[in-house]
Amino acid sequence: MATILTFAQQKGGSGKTTLCAHLAVELASRGYGVALLDSDPQGSLGRWFMTRFEREAGLKGDITFSTASAWGVSYEASKYKDSHDFVLIDTPPKIDSDLKPALKASDLIVVPVTASQVDLWATEGVLEMAEREGKRPLAVLNRARAGTKLTTAVQGALSGLAADAATAVIANRVAYAEALGAGQGVAEYAGAAVAAGEISALVDEVLAKLDPS
Repeated sequence: MATILTFAQQKGGSGKTTLCAHLAVELASRGYGVALLDSDPQGSLGRWFMTRFEREAGLKGDITFSTASAWGVSYEASKYKDSHDFVLIDTPPKIDSDLKPALKASDLIVVPVTASQVDLWATEGVLEMAEREGKRPLAVLNRARAGTKLTTAVQGALSGLAADAATAVIANRVAYAEALGAGQGVAEYAGAAVAAGEISALVDEVLAKLDPS
């Protein structure tokens, strides 16, 4: 039975699609079968996947891709329940009733939070919806600048939210954007070893949360 991860955040620019793509590649590189499901009308994940398909040499693992309407995600995800290990769902940057099916279907909700008070405020809406579905998300500090007072303050504030704060922190590195532009994840991208280590640490944490035994 496939495990479903949903990436959700109300504020645009939080890095939902970026995390979704890089985690998909990391999971695939570990031998898991991964299906990507894009319910965001912007279609950025689809553009990344098409670029990946066109430049397929040297890529790692088994990743498939499809799109779905917001209300059709449960049906689309069910198509992969017996053929893949993970289904990763990228959602639109908004919080309304359309998000409910993806949250409801999820085994884990990943909420990226950039180092800003505005992102913290925006996160509250996602967490409230998740709580109504009986889910406790994983909040991930994304695009962080090490050593700044703001990053430290936001990281501390995450522990006060209705979510589990990830220990792994994703820094503000150009390698993440460059790899996406090449249709790759940082696990595949030359010169991105530090970024790849951050994503690997986050995947370790996600897997441990899904199977605490």
